[in-house]
Amino acid sequence: MYELEKKLYFYALVLVPAFLGLWVYNRYWRRRKQQEFGQPDKISYLSPDRSTFKPALKFGLSLLGIVLLIIALVNPKIGTTTEKVKTRGVDLVFAIDVSKSMLANDVAPNRLEKSKQIVSQLINRLSGDRIGLIAYSGSAFPVLPMTSDYGVAKMFLQSMSPEMISAQGTSIDMAIQLAATRYFNEKDKTSKILVILSDGEDHSNNAVAAAEIAKEVKMRIVTVGIGTEQGGPIKLMENGSVQYLRDSNNEVVRTKRNSKILEEVAQIGNGGYVDGNTTKTAVDFVKKQLDNSEKTEFGESLLADYQSQFQWFLGFAFVALFLDLLIRERRTAWLRKLNLFNEKNETK
Repeated sequence: MYELEKKLYFYALVLVPAFLGLWVYNRYWRRRKQQEFGQPDKISYLSPDRSTFKPALKFGLSLLGIVLLIIALVNPKIGTTTEKVKTRGVDLVFAIDVSKSMLANDVAPNRLEKSKQIVSQLINRLSGDRIGLIAYSGSAFPVLPMTSDYGVAKMFLQSMSPEMISAQGTSIDMAIQLAATRYFNEKDKTSKILVILSDGEDHSNNAVAAAEIAKEVKMRIVTVGIGTEQGGPIKLMENGSVQYLRDSNNEVVRTKRNSKILEEVAQIGNGGYVDGNTTKTAVDFVKKQLDNSEKTEFGESLLADYQSQFQWFLGFAFVALFLDLLIRERRTAWLRKLNLFNEKNETK
């Protein structure tokens, strides 16, 4: 078993044919220039110490060193042993507001991207927990069912956008109901946590009432407020140009964070509220909520013990490059004395 830690560096291998092409062209260009100044046999007679093989050898060693360095950067890993590991964790669902108000850039780069940053960093700190994703605005949509595959979760996370749901607005109650009915089961004894990331602009006015559902399935609700109290305009891209959302009077719409509704939902949901404008603060707060939750044993999984092998490729790369420095382009004296190719007789 093996894995490649940083496959992105393989793209650097395109340099190899590029260097090879330049070297071949340089050799061709030098030969043409030499032919302009005299006959090849005469030029060879005037420079008897010049080797035709060593320049190619030196270039080959340099190219080999570069290839080995690239492979070292990729860091191949080999799994020598596998062991069964018991996984323990909680069931965690992220409900992300994807309404147009989340495109406001009163926090950088905008509210939606800030939400993704928080969730992504939280996923990086998880171990053994099962996670799900919900997108909501005027309605709620199950983006990803419960899974332990964090790589897949990140991929679906980055794809979330306002275009996913046609019904605009913000209905926090729809996200709570979807989590309670599709993701969590009241008979399941696993700790259940719903993390809502939103600017709190709830247009349904049913969020507080829906939070009561959390008690039925023993689900805790943690809310993360994204945006500022001063608010900002909603930036849209139309026909390749930046536009701002306007109301019926053609006035630029300014959206403000409503922390109060998020605090109330978290209080009823027996969780907590945190200001999400600072990523680290939000991530630490939610992670603390998870750490304080009872862990459930999900089962056993096979874990491969992968060992990094980059040091071998790095060592051989340095050897190849060091040999390139040691080798001179002149002919080796003791090989020349052997006269393997009868060169002395030819020059008499």
